Amino acid sequence: MRRCARIVKLELTIRRNVMLERHELEAFLTLAEELHFGRTADRLHVSTARISQTIAKLERRTGVPLFTRTSRRVELTAVGRRLYEEIRPAWNQITTAFERAIDIGRGLTGTLSVAFVGAAGGQLLAGAAELFRRRRPDCDVRLREAQLADSMPWLRDGEVDLVLGTFPVDEPGIVSGPVLVSEARMLAVPSQHPFARRTSVSLEDLAKVKLLQLPDTLPASLREDWTPRTTPGGRPIDPGPSAATFNEMLTLIGAGRGAFTVGAQARRYYARPDVAYVPISDASPLRWGLFWRADGATARVRAFAQAAHDLLAVPSATVP
Repeated sequence: MRRCARIVKLELTIRRNVMLERHELEAFLTLAEELHFGRTADRLHVSTARISQTIAKLERRTGVPLFTRTSRRVELTAVGRRLYEEIRPAWNQITTAFERAIDIGRGLTGTLSVAFVGAAGGQLLAGAAELFRRRRPDCDVRLREAQLADSMPWLRDGEVDLVLGTFPVDEPGIVSGPVLVSEARMLAVPSQHPFARRTSVSLEDLAKVKLLQLPDTLPASLREDWTPRTTPGGRPIDPGPSAATFNEMLTLIGAGRGAFTVGAQARRYYARPDVAYVPISDASPLRWGLFWRADGATARVRAFAQAAHDLLAVPSATVP
């Protein structure tokens, strides 16, 4: 009965004094294993007096002895043994998790997952990944192709660490790196459309087509940049159907369902007999770069962003 009463008293006391310092836990756990004040002090690189003071403080806070001490030996009391058995597994989990976080933050181990949309983006990231691996041989890079609707959900859910996409990305908790590549904008239209026979179109010409829509999983800032509602002169632009993937977009265009603005690289990587690409003479260029979660800005993420930047040799390379 007396032992049970002491254990109950210990549990109530710990609830009132739940905040324990790291050095207190380490001193208690180490002494419980060494059962010797001198060896405990040596392991923790402190004085024997410091260990004695720390244990005495813990015992005052709990209200019961945790150790019995004689001139010859130190032993755990029943309460101290139970406390050790309950704390040690939890402490192991905490220290392991913290060490894992340090390793990830320093980029010492693990795999970096980077998403891209489109063949040109994959080619750019392949070069950046090769440079990153040479600089950080202890890390690996996994490149993942994302569809238009997937990139932001993947980033938010932690499935990928970085995404290569177009700017602007004005989203809470998302950090954008520097512009890596700029490219001219073109209008993708059905090959039989009158615009297909022109050498260029203007932004005002967008009022004469239905503009296909991006999926709503993308940030509003991107949708406004790619699919504006009006021309610069204020003329309304009719919205067409939306598509979840770029190939769906091209299929809708080829079927005459609408048009869509694309980067100049689409002519090379997505040549189709049913789609024509016409330069937009007065459009601002598309700007490509990496973005990542603010709470996921580890050393690995920053190092990869730097490698992608350095791969192009200049802050913003221009694709003809």
